[in-house]
Amino acid sequence: MNDPRETPLEADGAGPEPLGPIPRGPRSEDHGVPWVERRRVLAEGAAGRALPHLAGAAVPHAEARGNVENLVGWAQVPVGLAGPLALEGESGWREVLVPLATTEGALVASVSRGMGLVARGGGAFRARVTRDELSQHPILVYPSMTEALAAAEIARRSAERFQGLVEGITKHGRLERVEPEVIGRRLLLRLVLETGDAIGINMAAHAAELCSADLAARTGAVERFVHGQDVEKRANARALVEGRGRSVVCEAVVSRAVLAERARTTPEAMVRVLRTYALGYAQLGTQNWTVQAANVLAALFLACGQDVAYVTECATGWLDMDVDTEGNLVASVTLPSLLVGTVGGGTGQGTAAECLAILGCVGDGRARALAEVCGAAVLAGDLSLVAAFASHEFVAAHEALGRNRPGEA
Repeated sequence: MNDPRETPLEADGAGPEPLGPIPRGPRSEDHGVPWVERRRVLAEGAAGRALPHLAGAAVPHAEARGNVENLVGWAQVPVGLAGPLALEGESGWREVLVPLATTEGALVASVSRGMGLVARGGGAFRARVTRDELSQHPILVYPSMTEALAAAEIARRSAERFQGLVEGITKHGRLERVEPEVIGRRLLLRLVLETGDAIGINMAAHAAELCSADLAARTGAVERFVHGQDVEKRANARALVEGRGRSVVCEAVVSRAVLAERARTTPEAMVRVLRTYALGYAQLGTQNWTVQAANVLAALFLACGQDVAYVTECATGWLDMDVDTEGNLVASVTLPSLLVGTVGGGTGQGTAAECLAILGCVGDGRARALAEVCGAAVLAGDLSLVAAFASHEFVAAHEALGRNRPGEA
């Protein structure tokens, strides 16, 4: 594809685009069949396949085996397309449409606007995966601190032994490191694993069971808890500082002229908004220093068959904004704990498989690409929302797009 600096993208549909603009009809007709069909044709072109389940075709009940019990049917959440997103990742530049499943009016429009603010100036979001590993944290209890310290030394010398245990249960995962920590008379056995293109939680839990049981038997632990320090599906300091899953950084530059024209604000005003937010975040003691990461990730996870409960961990991170030497806005987001995968779980059937196909993130070798999209989508949403706060247009936008009033056409 062409370099985005040579082929500027237009968020409002003007100008040439490799994927073409997302068709938008008049507000009173935008949800009518012709406009929905036109957008689905665009999505099918991006996916390179038909998308029958997004169009409403039923999924065979048997495909839910292993994902849900006591099945009664399928939840229906509307899916919209954000983009096009110009993204420069570790495999080069690409342009994607981003499917978002949500019932929050204005969210898809907000993320699309953020993507357009960058594209309008001929730029692209730049994203990289900086870490790719999953940790588990079983705890073993000993009669005394002295015995816990001795067990920690044995654990450090047992990495090769533990690796052999893990190799016996998976072809795709690998134990990378063993990092014991003593807490009083308890030993936190931090196991760091590679999981391939799956999130790998079940494999990691199995590995934690085997390794902690082996260590307990050899060191005389009086108790053992596989989920001893349970970081699963909760915001936590480890997720923020050490990272878990795939850690992503993403940055983008928005020109001063584009902000003035399209968002009616300035880089300085947006930096001031974020500075005030940071004061509030510090008082709250939160691990989430972004603006609407949870919003965007939840919608992306729902669309793409990810475990939505991980949003609590995945939304931890930082948003940063500054003004560069040319007077433009430079923004970045760091998401250290993205627990996403492109194989396993709910990724292989129904609308999830179709949405991953739209992103070009199906199957083996694509989990890092999906993580890059997550980072860029979060940054796009935050750019748009901070701009709306700075221009005092947030409430008006939600009144126009986000009110589903009963009885209205």
